[in-house]
Amino acid sequence: MTGLFLELHLQQKSFTLEVDITLPSEGVTVLYGQSGSGKTTLLRCIAGLEKNVRGTIEFKQEQWHTDNKFVPTYKRNIGYVFQEPSLFEHLTTQQNLAFASKRVKGDKQNNEDHIIKLLGIEALLDHYPDQMSGGEKQRVAIARALLSNPSMLLMDEPLASLDTNRKNEILPYLEALKTKLNIPIIYVTHSPDEVARLADHLVVIDDGEIITSGPLSETLSRLESPNHLNAELGVVIDSTISEQDKQWKMSKILMSGEELWFHDDIHKNANEVGSLVRIQILASDVSLSLSARLGTSITNCLPATITEINDNLDTGITLVKLIIGDTAVISRISSRSAHTLNIHIGMKIWAQIKSAAVIR
Repeated sequence: MTGLFLELHLQQKSFTLEVDITLPSEGVTVLYGQSGSGKTTLLRCIAGLEKNVRGTIEFKQEQWHTDNKFVPTYKRNIGYVFQEPSLFEHLTTQQNLAFASKRVKGDKQNNEDHIIKLLGIEALLDHYPDQMSGGEKQRVAIARALLSNPSMLLMDEPLASLDTNRKNEILPYLEALKTKLNIPIIYVTHSPDEVARLADHLVVIDDGEIITSGPLSETLSRLESPNHLNAELGVVIDSTISEQDKQWKMSKILMSGEELWFHDDIHKNANEVGSLVRIQILASDVSLSLSARLGTSITNCLPATITEINDNLDTGITLVKLIIGDTAVISRISSRSAHTLNIHIGMKIWAQIKSAAVIR
């Protein structure tokens, strides 16, 4: 069995965690849910930090936990990044990193140089923790976790204690980890923005149970996902810039042959034709029309087919799943509008995409 296999049960005083899932052996898997849903508890189970766990935890055919076997945390070859950096205050960055590199076999210097460069902490090596910002300290903490040369990286809401500016400072480094590291990352968050920017695979947890899981684009387009997830995220599309209009700061991608234009501050984002980008289309930014309208400020009006409808009359909101070529998009409209348009599954319609934002 490849990947991380989890079939476990944990009973606590007022909480039960029940999980049966296999997570990918590559990319970033995000555990998403509200506070108290069980995300961190599941991460601690993977790390071997929770007692009284029943079931099986297996990573790449190596059993870490069964009812008759328990591999302690230090033998699981994992890196763990907590919400707080927890650096040694009396040591410099270089000295903090030295503790982690002790266990590394082989060429320690090349490994350390690579990690330091990847996280952009070259200028911080002689700094003490009280001389660094929260974002800088967290980057050092991530470097420390990686210097043990782990086979898996666990991250427990590493941006939760940071303000918006510090989050924006560290997110590009987290995105770089996806492409530069050949290990799976399991990342806990309750932030939709972090899901959109970082996730390859999404697991939604609520009250100790997995509500839905799968590749990010597939999971976000499921109408049975929690309404707050659909409303706040819509869908995320990874594509390549095919054309740019520098006069109006616009870039274009192709979605199954259909053109999608979006605002792109080309100078600021340093995107070029051929660049890989991740585009977010919020469900609330997709409206429906029976015809291709002219004389409107909406840039994108694309032919689509309705494949699924979730009409919640209690809230007056209808979620509509559309397929544009073979790309799924979600529209969030009022139930009154859905009734007026007389929408139904299989119906050909026009998707008016008011806004699409580049998030990576």
